[in-house]
Amino acid sequence: MSTAILTGRPVPGSSLEGDLRELGFDVRLADDPSDAVGLLVEVPADQRVAIVDSRFVGHVHALRLGLTDPRFPAAAIPGAVTAAPAARAALLGAVRESTGGPARGGATVAVESLADRVAALVEAGETSLHRPDLGTLIAVVPADPQARNEARQSVAAVDDEAVRLRTAVKSRDGFFTTYCVSPYSRYLARRCARRGLTPNQVTTASLVTALIAAGCAATGTRAGFVAAGVLLLFSFVLDCTDGQLARYSLQYSTLGAWLDATFDRAKEYAYYAGLALGAARGGDDVWALALGAMVLQTCRHVVDFSFNEANSDSAVAGAGSSPTAALSGRLDSVGWTVWARRMIVLPIGERWALIAVLTALTTPRLTLTVLLIGCGLAACYTTAGRLLRSLTRKAARTDRSAQALFDLADCGILAQSFAEAFKGFARRLPSFTAPAVALAGGAFVVAVSAFTQYGGTWPIVAACVYCVTSGLAVARPLKGALDWLVPPLFRAAEYGTVLVLAAHAEVNGALPAAFGLVAAVAYHHYDTVYRIRGGTGAPPQWLVRSTGGQEGRVLLVTVAAALLGNTDFGLALTALAVAVALVVLVESIRFWVSSQAPAVHDEGEPA
Repeated sequence: MSTAILTGRPVPGSSLEGDLRELGFDVRLADDPSDAVGLLVEVPADQRVAIVDSRFVGHVHALRLGLTDPRFPAAAIPGAVTAAPAARAALLGAVRESTGGPARGGATVAVESLADRVAALVEAGETSLHRPDLGTLIAVVPADPQARNEARQSVAAVDDEAVRLRTAVKSRDGFFTTYCVSPYSRYLARRCARRGLTPNQVTTASLVTALIAAGCAATGTRAGFVAAGVLLLFSFVLDCTDGQLARYSLQYSTLGAWLDATFDRAKEYAYYAGLALGAARGGDDVWALALGAMVLQTCRHVVDFSFNEANSDSAVAGAGSSPTAALSGRLDSVGWTVWARRMIVLPIGERWALIAVLTALTTPRLTLTVLLIGCGLAACYTTAGRLLRSLTRKAARTDRSAQALFDLADCGILAQSFAEAFKGFARRLPSFTAPAVALAGGAFVVAVSAFTQYGGTWPIVAACVYCVTSGLAVARPLKGALDWLVPPLFRAAEYGTVLVLAAHAEVNGALPAAFGLVAAVAYHHYDTVYRIRGGTGAPPQWLVRSTGGQEGRVLLVTVAAALLGNTDFGLALTALAVAVALVVLVESIRFWVSSQAPAVHDEGEPA
């Protein structure tokens, strides 16, 4: 329950009190500002509270955007201000100050509305105040009857439900999602909201649908493949619906954002496994292709995450003179190139549509092969663009960005020990050393594992060298222009080593076990990303060290391949996959269920 304090005398014919009750507020009336102080003190400390001018005229959705968004500790629109429990002290202080006493920080307040005075004082203090972009929505405090009538006419001229539906859809999305899914999924989101469903429930339904699709693909029959393709598309519709429901009803949460992101990966990778199982029923072994697709897709995501984290709070010098940025701007001015550039990177909508159609009409081998080619080209396109941007736009990266890249690197005790030993030496090396060393070490261990005899000691030697190069790569803060490449290069080295050794074992069960191991480790890496995005920091060091760190797992897998027979190697991969999955899942679920991180979610377009 939330509480809204209406200040001033109620206006005859106003529906404001009813609108606030519709939004879940318990409404209390304050005849004058001094009454507002007393009522505010009486509200339980764990409740959100709002102060609203009784003369307010505007759309219900404007009030919803201004007063109910859980992502912000304090927010305001004209005539209304709200505070979550974390900002209650700032709000109470501002209310007391607005009723008498000097303005904090020399703030000049030239408004008559108590809510607006309080909002200005909160904004002048240390508490961050969010002011939503209302677009065409109306939110005003009329000064006289004529202005009130004009405001009511403006409200009647704009359909706020249409605005609410439109803004439930992301302003920037893929072609398939924008034109083939969102035109009707937004209405499904509204129906879910009216039935009381939550975004997390819809996210879970999407996961279950995708797992059923994977099960259908695993049957290996044409009917199963057709059903799998249809169900995968329906799962994607639900995947769009959960975000639109969150934006439509402002049901944002950190847990919801994490579920949405991790379930997307779980759905896609489970579907790859279903295709591999279905192909096996027909006598075709495509586990290497399925694992390769998962490795490539995960590495693509880590490139995205690392580049964004490296530049999220960095000061960029000479942005206007960047040839790459200038070319991108010119291309965006040509309408069709915007959609072409969004489609060429194979975002989730286009990718799932491609997988679904190919599954229904062709074979698992062809589906995975086309997927690998398409994702490979998309990876080359996006990575090349980011390389050019990084080289032509000199960014001064912050300590936070460097720490985020180090956390994404997922280095264990071996690499960290070598990093400590190399600190003094690394300071004298060129700025491109970190990605160059990470690339050389990763390529070396993967190549040696692939092109030497299975069961030999050379992969162990290469893995030891890799541990050393991993330490050198992170020996100094990752603030170089291309240091964002270090985490994806580590991912490619670790996953690639597991893939080639499992394929080299040439025994049934090794590749499926490797698939399970990479899936478990990838979950840990995605979990790290979304903890950083949620502002809660990376997983604890004990978790990283207990799972070996990326270099420790590479060394362990090469030792297992050398010491165990082919069949036992598959069992070892299975045991390692189960161990890693148990540790990271238990700790991850514990963290996200109890997390107090601020609510997050992708934004829609301004109203």
